[in-house]
Amino acid sequence: MRRVVSALVFALAAGSAGAAEPVDITIGVVPSLPSAPTYLAIEKGYFRAAGIAATIEPIDSAAKAIPLLASNHIQVVEGGLAVGYFNAVAQGLPVIMALERGSSPVYQKIVLRPDLKGVIKSVADLRGRRVALVAPGSIVVYELGKVLESAGLTLDDVDIKYMPFPAMSTALANGAVDAALMIEPFTATALEQGFAAEWIDADAIVRPQPLALLAYMVNTDWVAANSDAARRLFVALVRGGREYCQAYHHGPGREEVIDALLKYDKTLTRARLEKWPWQARDPNGRFNMASVMDVQDWFFKHKMLDRELPSTRLVDRSYADAAERELGPFMLVNKASPLPGCR
Repeated sequence: MRRVVSALVFALAAGSAGAAEPVDITIGVVPSLPSAPTYLAIEKGYFRAAGIAATIEPIDSAAKAIPLLASNHIQVVEGGLAVGYFNAVAQGLPVIMALERGSSPVYQKIVLRPDLKGVIKSVADLRGRRVALVAPGSIVVYELGKVLESAGLTLDDVDIKYMPFPAMSTALANGAVDAALMIEPFTATALEQGFAAEWIDADAIVRPQPLALLAYMVNTDWVAANSDAARRLFVALVRGGREYCQAYHHGPGREEVIDALLKYDKTLTRARLEKWPWQARDPNGRFNMASVMDVQDWFFKHKMLDRELPSTRLVDRSYADAAERELGPFMLVNKASPLPGCR
């Protein structure tokens, strides 16, 4: 069931050409910590001020939502870089990545069944083991593949089991899988409840860095009909992203960000959000293009893509440029923060 979260649009700011009709969009969101900027754009009225009436559609992964994006049933998808995205662009479908939504440090860890802690000591020990991933063709397939390659293994050397993130804890607990590549908050929950044992942080192995992991992907047919609204939409998301970055560094607005996350994700708690590491992102939504191209190259080499495309076909950098022009340079408030990322 779709949940309308921003249904009214106020008049544009004083000095504009008068009130405008709201532009309706549906945003496919994988509920997780990186969703906070979208929630902030709703709660703080950034979408309203931009003339956007937004509806959130919860999705399991971007990989599964690409067909909905390409058919314009969903105008924006928030999720990981996926094979489906690259193939959609190669097929000439109307999709493109507009902003980066998450990058290193991503705190995506491979965790183990607790009884295997000390048994599986190195990446090479994963040979023949059952490993849970969220979806075929998703960015975590690339991450696991790069981790395995560090020990001379390939995806064929493990038994991959695909399942949603919330199901991984149960699968680890009942012995259905030996390891899982999980994201926050699911990782921390599994560790706290004793369903998993901490093992490897993929960031320590995957190169190049920072890893371009998550994106806002947009339907370009919708953009063609709503170009100014698209610009305003992504400026609003960058505003939310910058506030998230300040909170990531324990600066101003952290409680506000936590409040928004708690409102939209009932599985979270304030204590956990204060304790868990938060995923980083670029405060202007800029991609590390070396990482984007490496992801595409890896999928192509492993015969998941039919062909490779130039960076200009994969990412529209104009939205990050427009946001920085309108909002000015990002200035970190808590300059004493030692945390990498979100700078």
